[in-house]
Amino acid sequence: MADSFSKKENNKKKQKKQQDKTSRREERKTNNNKGKSLDDMIIYIDVNGNFTSLPPHLQNKEEDFAKAKRAKKAQADMLDSDFSGIVSYMSEKGYGFITEDNTSENVFFHYGQLNEPVSKGDLVHFKKEQTPKGYQATTIKKK
Repeated sequence: MADSFSKKENNKKKQKKQQDKTSRREERKTNNNKGKSLDDMIIYIDVNGNFTSLPPHLQNKEEDFAKAKRAKKAQADMLDSDFSGIVSYMSEKGYGFITEDNTSENVFFHYGQLNEPVSKGDLVHFKKEQTPKGYQATTIKKK
């Protein structure tokens, strides 16, 4: 007796499913990413704390130390210079914020850092100091 149309379709689906399964199995075998060597999985950290693939004995440490020192010195020089800005907010509780002219960054200040009384909207000169919460303005003078 002949198979009905639905039986033929079901058989075709089964064969297609089996072919897809075998093709996926073969693809997994050819593109196997497991079992990498230990050298491929190791990553090193350089002097500046960045990830690198070079082992420590091949890194140029003196040059990296020199770069790090220059970067720290440049940042320290930047903090020692005078900045200018506008007092954008003053609280009755004894603190405020200055909007820096060059970067439009808000810098916190405390009334104790003021050399003379200032009000909102005044143009001021100040020095920046790094704190755990960010920059703080010190030695604030009216322009």
